[in-house]
Amino acid sequence: MNAAATNIAPPGTDELSDEDRDSLHTLPICILPVATAVFRRARVVKNSRLESVIEFFSGAGCGRGQMDISGVPKFLGLEQSSQHPDIKLLKTVATLPSFDVYSLRILLRAKNIPVVDSSTLKLSPAKMQELSSYMTAFTRPLIAEVFGADTKVSQFKDIVGMFRGDTADAVRLRLETLANRLGIPIEAIPRFLEDYADIFMSLSYYRHCLDHLLPKVQVFMDGIEMVRASQQMAHDRGLMDTVTKMEAVINGKLSNITGKVESFERSTNDMWRDLTADRFKKIETAVSRYHTSIGGALCALSVKMSAWVNQFPTPSGGVGRRAAFIMSDMRQGLEYLQTQDDDAPMLAALND
Repeated sequence: MNAAATNIAPPGTDELSDEDRDSLHTLPICILPVATAVFRRARVVKNSRLESVIEFFSGAGCGRGQMDISGVPKFLGLEQSSQHPDIKLLKTVATLPSFDVYSLRILLRAKNIPVVDSSTLKLSPAKMQELSSYMTAFTRPLIAEVFGADTKVSQFKDIVGMFRGDTADAVRLRLETLANRLGIPIEAIPRFLEDYADIFMSLSYYRHCLDHLLPKVQVFMDGIEMVRASQQMAHDRGLMDTVTKMEAVINGKLSNITGKVESFERSTNDMWRDLTADRFKKIETAVSRYHTSIGGALCALSVKMSAWVNQFPTPSGGVGRRAAFIMSDMRQGLEYLQTQDDDAPMLAALND
């Protein structure tokens, strides 16, 4: 395969799949400023060992065409080998702990890596609709404070409709109410609502990912108990030490993530007391600082647990195979879950 011989036009960013937009562990390379056409048809993905590899193709019946980034230059016949600018860029991207859109916004900016189109770092419309029930916990306090607790509006998108009242006076009154509440000019309201929706959509996204992760973690923990219960495996000290360590690390990280998300949810109800635009910016900054730690942990756990569930879809038999998979794939990359958390303040501290 030679990139220079590829005549087919690369896909545009408007052709991104919902799966790629909404994923924790896949990054479509077409959103990055790469010059090699074949890369723009590929993705960077986290494999079961939490290694970032390039996936050139995947599909039912054809498997997954994945390759370590260091081996790609020779395979594609690229000049300058590892010094090729696209390879250097992809090696930098490979070090990122999560590929979810909220983490990427922060991490790519920190690495001075631009994106082809900023709209690619947004969840798909389908995912945002799916998260509407999660968003209710964050939007209800806003609606109650500004429009009254007895309002019939239940979803954030309906707030826009409330600003489109039957009369100009109704619209003006609602705008003035919210602007006065925040201490900002009326013309700043649309941007505030946009920022408010985005920051709490991110929390809804992470809660959604966490809720989908927990059943898979339980399947893995059940698998660990099967291995422990095996008299043959119980004599393998290395295996027993590994499963004990994995259990502690995974439970500890899950507890940490859950505590953060639940703290944000509880604090939202109090956030609107004496809320100003300045305080909201502090809250927004605090939540954003957690994106990379929460996103990275969820990415690592989701990849690991999905690998286990895919390998062992049923609970019957295969204790030896489970033990072997734990010692090969599951324990690899465990260090990604042992990194220290940042010291960003919880929302509760900002509400004091």
